[in-house]
Parts: sequence; structure tokens; C-alpha cells
Amino acid sequence: MIVYGLLNPNDSVHYVKITKAFLGPGNAMQYAGIPDSSNFAHKLKVTLDEYNGESLVSSILLDTTMITNKDTGIFYFPNQLVYVARTQLNMAHRYRITVLDTATGVQVTASTDIVNTFDISSPNSFSKANFVQGSLTTAEWLSAKYGRRYELNIRFSYREYAKSDSAFLGKKSVNWLVFNDMKAKSLNGGEEMVNSFYGDGFFNSIKANVPFNESVYRIADSVEYIFTVASEELSNYIEVTNPSNTIVQEKPIYTNVSNGIGIFSSRTDNTGFNPRILRLSDRTYDSLVDGTVTGNLF
Repeated sequence: MIVYGLLNPNDSVHYVKITKAFLGPGNAMQYAGIPDSSNFAHKLKVTLDEYNGESLVSSILLDTTMITNKDTGIFYFPNQLVYVARTQLNMAHRYRITVLDTATGVQVTASTDIVNTFDISSPNSFSKANFVQGSLTTAEWLSAKYGRRYELNIRFSYREYAKSDSAFLGKKSVNWLVFNDMKAKSLNGGEEMVNSFYGDGFFNSIKANVPFNESVYRIADSVEYIFTVASEELSNYIEVTNPSNTIVQEKPIYTNVSNGIGIFSSRTDNTGFNPRILRLSDRTYDSLVDGTVTGNLF
């Protein structure tokens, strides 16, 4: 049995993907595209238990639902069957999932702490986004309790209009991945964390993702700092499954699922509790619309 689930305290609906491993003659890639290869023929009994220390606080029986927007890939798409729990998570409690195959009696379990909220020192809510080519910008925050791995995406949003009649064509955005591998020294929370990065990445990411179009004009809207935090188990899973950059290509299997494989863990981001949506500074705006990198796009 294979279990994939990531609990997020920002969400009130949580999805868990549960499938089976398969083996057969011929090309496994062809099997992967067939739903029956991965799906169980019957409904499983899936329970999410909430614990405060050793005390059971609540127990939820998960139901099934069909998602219809699965990205293209090796496995079947766009429809996939998943299990769903509707509940608001308590960040002070631990959660345990139990999956029982009622036909065979096979049972798998996994548990996770919930990554807590955290404070962001820089930028603050009253800052303006200031990106200067060749100059460093600094992000500062305190680590989250149960948070190990940190990622920062800076999302630039803009509005697009037709030059011919000024018709609004939509609001669009570009994501700039600043870093994705910073780690806290402990899981206790409150650790001061700092990362400095050059402003060049802001303009280069826009140039790489916004096509030149002489029939439109664009107006800058805002910049959002999105900090994403992964728990210890999810951080380990990412570390192990990342592509190898050595001649040793075989990767070990990492799982925290007992009697099965997969990952059941927690992550969160600041968008739900501590958003950082900023306007561009005058200098950054001038570089965006008149600079050599993006001046022909805005």
C-alpha cells in the first residue's frame, strides 16, 4: 500500500492519495496509465486520529472524492480517486492516519506533528519590494515549531491590457524561486533565520516567463513573499528523492509509513496567517519599465 498525504494547518480540507503497488509482464509505463493498476477494487477504511500527547482527542473517518485536474504524467490523469478529511487542524496536536484494507486485513499507519505558524521580520507589512541589480536583498524570519526545511518564492503580479482599446486581458503572475533548501537547526521554533539574495533574479525571472507582445501593455501590481515550510519527515523525503548529482544514480527509499511506503507529513506557508504583499519601490519600478532586462515588456 502506498500513502501520500500532507497536512496543512491553513486548510480545512485535506486530501490523502492511497494506491497499491503493481507488477506485471511487459512495459510498466503502460500499466501506470491504467487506473485499475493503482486503485484498490474496493473502498478502504481510512481514519485520521488527533492526539494531545497520548490522549485521543478526535477520530475522523475519511470519505472518497474524485479530483479532475491531475497534471499530465506517467500515471493516469486527469481523474484520480483520493480520500478526504474535513477538519481544522490543531497545531499543538499530533495526527495519525490508519488505513485498513478490509478485504485482506492489511493495515498501515503513519503520524506527523503539524508545522506551526512563524514570524517574518523582513520584509515587514509596511515595506516596499526593493530589488536592485547587483545589490543584495535580505529576508529574515523565525523558524516554525516542527519546521525543518524552508523555501521562498516571490510572486510578481501584473495586469495586462490590449493596446488597441485598453481592454483588460487579465491578471497574471510570475514566480521567482529564491531558495528551497534552507534548514533550521532544531524543530523547537524561534530560531533566527536569514537569507540574502541579489535582485537580479527578480528581473531575470520576469524576462524568462513574460513573453514580448507588442499588442499589449502591462502594469505592475504587487509582489508577494511566500515562505513554505516542510516538516522533518517531508524534508527527509525531499532530500532522498531529489535527483542525484553524482555517478551513483540509485536512490534509497524513504518512507515514514509503517507496513507500507509513501509519506504522511505536514507543511505550511505564510499566506494564510502572515501574508507579505508589497508594492514595488520607485527604483524597482523604474528598472522594471525602463531597464535593459525587462524594459521592452512593460
